[in-house]
Amino acid sequence: MEDIIISVAQRTLIAGTPLLLGTIGEVICERSGILNLGVEGVMAVGAVTAFIVTFISGNPWFGLMAAIFAGALISSLHAFVSITLNASQVVSGLALTMLGLGISGLVGKPYIGKPLAQKMETWPIPLLADIPVVGPVLFNHSPYFYLAIALALIAWFILDYTRVGITIRSAGENPRATETQGINVYRIRYWCVIAGGALAGMAGAHLSTSYSKSWIEGMTGGRGWIVIALTIFALWNPLRAIIGAFLFGGIFVVQYLLQPLGISPNFLAMLPYLATLLVLFIGALRDSRKLNPPAMLAEPYRRGER
Repeated sequence: MEDIIISVAQRTLIAGTPLLLGTIGEVICERSGILNLGVEGVMAVGAVTAFIVTFISGNPWFGLMAAIFAGALISSLHAFVSITLNASQVVSGLALTMLGLGISGLVGKPYIGKPLAQKMETWPIPLLADIPVVGPVLFNHSPYFYLAIALALIAWFILDYTRVGITIRSAGENPRATETQGINVYRIRYWCVIAGGALAGMAGAHLSTSYSKSWIEGMTGGRGWIVIALTIFALWNPLRAIIGAFLFGGIFVVQYLLQPLGISPNFLAMLPYLATLLVLFIGALRDSRKLNPPAMLAEPYRRGER
């Protein structure tokens, strides 16, 4: 029984890791006032880039770095369209999703069915990994898990307790007042969108070089849309994102646990997305003062207008 509990807990944390990485990036992006609905496409680009580079080089760390760069690069398109051109952030984000999925499907087609010779290995933390039950669950994971937790804590600290965080939040709350302080709102928003894309690319890299060791088209499986719902669930707080990401990771794992009970696999495949809709429904019912999204989220900012 203990082995089953440990296995389920481990798989829950593994499944929640890419969700956490993507959510941290989306929180940073949205706190600056930019809505990015292209997370799914960015994750797909990160996944295929990491797989191809790892497949060619044999080094998953090179794959991770390439995925971060690819995610940042493709997200800069959304930044340009949304910030410089002041186009609809919703339309731009949806276009980014379609573009990313299309690029990943095209570029990754020759690699379908080819396994990696080397994937990102687990890093057991000395001494801590030997603690009964807790050790195998929390301290025997790939570097992606440790990075996700560390980045969530760093993002929370920066956003809440540093001057940089105040600047990011003010850009999302009142960009005109921010500009009067001599701060370039456009630059802040660009960096936040690019950082969010880099983290989404990292989330995709986890899927193709750690969660599995193969590439298949559509392997993101709607996780990018779940990330957007988790951002709302977390109330734009990276610490709450940790809870939400691993909660949804558990829902992914439950699918496989319930299969032997004869429950329809089609219904089980719906569970993460039903949970996503439930989160959005609960969010819609909340008092808007408690929900408290960034005041200028998805609103274009034109310098000099009153």
